[in-house]
Amino acid sequence: MLQVVQLKVRLHCKACEKAVRQALCRITGVKCVEIDTVSNKITVLGYMDRRVVIKAVQRTGRRAELLSSSSSSSSYYGLEEQSPRLPRGFRHEIKIAKNHMTHLIRRLATTASSTRPISAIQNEVKEMVSKHFYEQTLHLYQQELHPSGLYSNTAILPSVIKACAYAQTHQHFGLQLHCTALKSGSDADPVISNSLISMYAKFSKPESAYQLFDEMPYRDTISWNSMINCFTQNGFYVRSLEMFREMYLCGFVLKAELIAGIISLCSQIRELEVGRQIHALVIVDGSFEESVFVSTALLDLYSKCRHLLTALRVFEQMVIRNEVSWTAMISGCIDSQNYDTGIDFFRAMQREGVKPNRVTLTIVLLACAELRDLRNGKAIHGYAYCCGFDFDHHLSAALMHMYCECTEALHPARIIFERSKVKDVVIWSSIIRGYSQSGDLSEAMKLFSRMRLERIEPNSVTLLAIISSCTRQSFLSHGLGVHCYIMKAGLNFDVSIGNALMNMYSKCGSITSSHQIFNEMAARDFVSWSTLISGYGFHGYGEEALQLFLEMQESGVEPDALTVLAILSACNHAGLVQEAKTLFNNVMKEKKIALAIEHYACYVDLLGKSGKIEDACKVVSTMPMKPSTRILSSLVSACRIHGRLEVAEMLAHRLIEAEPENAANYTLLSMVCSESGNWLGAEEVWRVMRAKGLSKSYGFSRIENEY
Repeated sequence: MLQVVQLKVRLHCKACEKAVRQALCRITGVKCVEIDTVSNKITVLGYMDRRVVIKAVQRTGRRAELLSSSSSSSSYYGLEEQSPRLPRGFRHEIKIAKNHMTHLIRRLATTASSTRPISAIQNEVKEMVSKHFYEQTLHLYQQELHPSGLYSNTAILPSVIKACAYAQTHQHFGLQLHCTALKSGSDADPVISNSLISMYAKFSKPESAYQLFDEMPYRDTISWNSMINCFTQNGFYVRSLEMFREMYLCGFVLKAELIAGIISLCSQIRELEVGRQIHALVIVDGSFEESVFVSTALLDLYSKCRHLLTALRVFEQMVIRNEVSWTAMISGCIDSQNYDTGIDFFRAMQREGVKPNRVTLTIVLLACAELRDLRNGKAIHGYAYCCGFDFDHHLSAALMHMYCECTEALHPARIIFERSKVKDVVIWSSIIRGYSQSGDLSEAMKLFSRMRLERIEPNSVTLLAIISSCTRQSFLSHGLGVHCYIMKAGLNFDVSIGNALMNMYSKCGSITSSHQIFNEMAARDFVSWSTLISGYGFHGYGEEALQLFLEMQESGVEPDALTVLAILSACNHAGLVQEAKTLFNNVMKEKKIALAIEHYACYVDLLGKSGKIEDACKVVSTMPMKPSTRILSSLVSACRIHGRLEVAEMLAHRLIEAEPENAANYTLLSMVCSESGNWLGAEEVWRVMRAKGLSKSYGFSRIENEY
């Protein structure tokens, strides 16, 4: 018999309401539960005993007072008329029930007259979805299943919901399917609810998915997994971790795939502490330690978080190692810039008999490119060819990058480029960058023009390669052409492009254009300030460089080691000894910026050229590192200029001891001997040079005029 039971239960919060609702919905035969939190009244409709309802509420720790209980032996039809005291909400439910019965009768009638059994239709729908015929599945549902009354069949509906989710263009239809499940009452089936959660995840509606999840009367492991994946897919990583924690505390059985997914999420957002806690859970549980998925995920976590030794321990303890595990270990080494170690692991992988995949080869080629290791790079290229690997876009791009980094091997890079079926901006940028680095600006510009003719829009890597090449070779006209292209094409160049243009103009003698670029930049970083300061210093405008340094500090940009080097260089070019001394001493006193050997070389050069030989020697003697040959040679030149020839000769001998094969050091010593009148010593130096086969090299420079 259909029962309507009304209870009075004191509810203190939403958690109480949720607990009571879940307890009542678990009762067999319950059709609907309505809770009025204002009056603390609960109305239950269904085929159940009122005592079962009361006990279910009491098991939640709350006292239940029975207000009324009525029953009827009638069917859904006429129930509303026989029970006029039913709440308005339940009258609506009864109308839905009537409609459901109408559709049920129609479905039975249609099925009886149909030549196709339900199982055949169900198998057809599942097969279409498995073959990714999503649009055809939805068409079948609309044209055949819905008119025949099978629109709410619990065996068919999950497949249709999946088709709707992957079709992506039928969000409104997905909402209709949800309404169908609600009207038919099939939403209580976890399979259908889980499908709906996955659908909302595909539609990027995590809140709708969570609302559905929150209202589910029964949740299984798949429900929790679906909800966690929904939050992860839509970027709600913290909520994914919270859901995982709640699932674990609720006592659900955790699968290895879910554990691996959560660990991968921790590695993605660099959440090392949470990842360690899950690792501890894996160790305590003991059942996941042999899972290759979990071990590989842990390996990836520690590698990406720069804990390579821990990753190595995890790798060594793995019972099974497949190509994914080896690839993760190799990738971890390369990400932490241990390129040689990564190549060693690749060799060990082959010795173990594990065949690398395309991803492995792509990663190892990156290590070869960083090391400029052409020999190993060619070996990997040959291995891929012999093993019959398909040279897809990513592998071809990696090979090109490796050959381009080894600038003496541009010919094979060009062959790969010309044979590539898909030439995207990455492929174009690699080959243009290769020619730019090798100094062949003419060929780089030809490729850049060809790229534009093929309507491939260059990215920042392409533009940086061209601009840097123009800067190195002082080709202002080509640089102007690239700048004009950026402006005419309306490309929004980022900070790095702006900095490169500033550097190009200042190195090519146009400091005014460099400052104009600086003023037009929407955003600036410390590199922008340092580039402009260095440019002014390079042109001898020391006072302007110091003024820019003060403006930089006033604008809230903290100087770094690059900025300090730029301002020291500016003082060096302008001969501002006192300003450089003040800056150098302040940096030494504050100890916020670690001074490198380049800073000492610039400062010593300035002191030497200004005649403060004793101060320069004092700085050299107190350096925390061994003085470079550049510092010693600048001191020798300063001593020559200011008549300290005995000190110059001593330092020149130190230079020769440091670099016995450098002809410039012998030339410098012979000049010192000649200036001091020691002609025999100068002749001896030239004799030693001839015996060693050394000869004086002549320098040259070039610059392109702006006009």
